[in-house]
Amino acid sequence: MRRSQKNRLIYTLLLVLVIILFWWVERYVLPLENGKASGAAISLPEFVLPSAEKGDIVVHRYYSLEYSEAHEQAKWVGYLLTRSHLTGDDRKRPFFIEDPKVRTYSADWRNYKNSGYDRGHLCPAGDRRFSETAYEETFYTSNISPMKPDFNAGVWNRLEIQVRSWARRYDSLYVITGGVLGKGLRSIGYESVSVPEAFYKIVLKGDPADPQVIAFLIPHRESSQPLDNFTVSVDQLEDATGIDFFKALEDSMESRLESEMDPSAWPF
Repeated sequence: MRRSQKNRLIYTLLLVLVIILFWWVERYVLPLENGKASGAAISLPEFVLPSAEKGDIVVHRYYSLEYSEAHEQAKWVGYLLTRSHLTGDDRKRPFFIEDPKVRTYSADWRNYKNSGYDRGHLCPAGDRRFSETAYEETFYTSNISPMKPDFNAGVWNRLEIQVRSWARRYDSLYVITGGVLGKGLRSIGYESVSVPEAFYKIVLKGDPADPQVIAFLIPHRESSQPLDNFTVSVDQLEDATGIDFFKALEDSMESRLESEMDPSAWPF
């Protein structure tokens, strides 16, 4: 082989190696470096976590989730929301990226491109403006679900604003949220990301020894109905989602919490 051909081959191989190195750093190193923020991570207490195999729970600094590979999105996302989190910090909106902690890889954001659906946040970016790391974490694709634009900007946004209002009033809330996933859903993109027909949210407040809960199940379409029209019991959500919520609670407490349905304890 001539020297010039050999040199070209070497340069080509080096270029390929550099491209692979940059890809690896962007995908696996930078997201983890961004997670090294000051202060302790906000972990969820065991009684808040829905039932899941331990190895299937993905824990980030400021929220946790269980990923469904079959539906290419989270079954649920859980997080703590406090009054101090609700800042008006102006954050630069980052790109959506795949979640480096999901073993099977979360869906590529390009699945949503030209689909007619928003990349709808489950843990809202607006709840995480207090920290650049916290804000950027919400742009992992494990934290989004296909949402109709008018739903995302309409009734779902109204519910997110209402939850922030409760956080200002009660200081600390635990929130569990997601799309209702099951068989026969339509899908988008080359990875077949499921489009839920409804979304749910559970909000818990009060002393852990005697908490109060409110739950919502909202069909995936815009609605001008009052939010309290969409309240359901946690038992009803379990039937709809197949998820066992608050499994770690003592049986009598779990039974009481999951059957109660009293919106009057939550001022709208």
